[in-house]
Amino acid sequence: MYPFKLFMMQQQKILIIGFVWPEPNSSGAGTRMMQLIDLFQEHNWKITFASAAADSEFMFDVTTIGVEKVSIAINDATFDSFIQELNPSLVLFDRFVVEEQFGWRVAENCPNALRIMDTVDLHCLRLARQKASKEKTELKQEDLFSDTAKREIASILRCDISLLISEIEMDLLQTHFKIDKSILYYLPFLVETIRKSTVQNWPKFQERKNFVFIGNFLHEPNWNAVQFLKESIWPLIRKQLPKVSMLIYGAYPSQKVLQLHKPDELFFVLGRADNAEEVVKNARIVLAPLRFGAGAKGKLIEAMQCGTPSVTTSIGAESMNGNLPWNGIIADEIQSIVDAAIRLYQDQVLWLKVQENGIEIVNKRYSKTLFGNDFIQHILDVQKNMEKHRWNNFIGSILLHHTVASTKYMSRWIEAKNKNN
Repeated sequence: MYPFKLFMMQQQKILIIGFVWPEPNSSGAGTRMMQLIDLFQEHNWKITFASAAADSEFMFDVTTIGVEKVSIAINDATFDSFIQELNPSLVLFDRFVVEEQFGWRVAENCPNALRIMDTVDLHCLRLARQKASKEKTELKQEDLFSDTAKREIASILRCDISLLISEIEMDLLQTHFKIDKSILYYLPFLVETIRKSTVQNWPKFQERKNFVFIGNFLHEPNWNAVQFLKESIWPLIRKQLPKVSMLIYGAYPSQKVLQLHKPDELFFVLGRADNAEEVVKNARIVLAPLRFGAGAKGKLIEAMQCGTPSVTTSIGAESMNGNLPWNGIIADEIQSIVDAAIRLYQDQVLWLKVQENGIEIVNKRYSKTLFGNDFIQHILDVQKNMEKHRWNNFIGSILLHHTVASTKYMSRWIEAKNKNN
């Protein structure tokens, strides 16, 4: 390692601005954030995590791992003095709405800080698919060019680097939205390599039972999938597997979700899992018939990490396995999903084979050792050539200029109004 780069790595001061405080036990997004924090800390970078969100009962206390926690306010000049004093070398925005709220303030008060946005998933793609699913139509290109897309793409252009968790979304941004690859970076979930010793401790096929689904119910694709399960899929599975249960876990279930709890049909809505890993490890199959969505699915990575095969849709598995065989069966039509679930539940030979597929997917496509250091090096390279990097993204500079000119004064007006009130 070059001495210059070693020096930079030792001196990095990171500000993460979160849409919410991280909840790794509630969602894939929370898990992703903790993975990024862990990666930065491995390189001795000092981290401050700030959010305008209220504290939640289930948030992870980042102070227990040496991260400074700061509450901030939207449309409030106190953020300006806060970031000036902190003077970070890198600011990470958690989703585009956070960049909209604070990006112009970061650019104005710390112009030399590298601005990175973690997209989590492409919101415009997820919402376009949701619209198509609701209307029972094929996804049309014009559905992608929504107001959400205009906002999201503008945020991507204003940032120095935007992180994508899906290769499909990397390609979509370049081909459909003509975004230059130099400001995009593919960074998947970063997990530990699955070793033989781990596999030996997994429950065996005959020790496992039931189907399981886990998902945060604030996320619309999860609610839709559970509704689909209850109404269309589970009745057909139950006819052939009458003693098997469908276990539904997830954070923040609404009343409409809880109303699907039908013990007499062996369909159990059980709310938040105290230990999601144990729940998944003891299930025989993760059943996740997602009809729309975007990004990579944390629930399906977790299934592979637990040695639990899955039955999911093309949307569920999208971009996750590359050219490798899936950790289970991919099916899209109701009867195909039902047949796949029943077959995989009963066929131990097939089950063991696809379990091996999951191990290979994790180790070849999500192992932290494959991606972590390259990402850190990319950050250092961009910082070293920041001026040239920004020249190459002149459209982003134009957008930032006009955003500061418009958003800044709207924010100042709201701030003044709040003070008067």
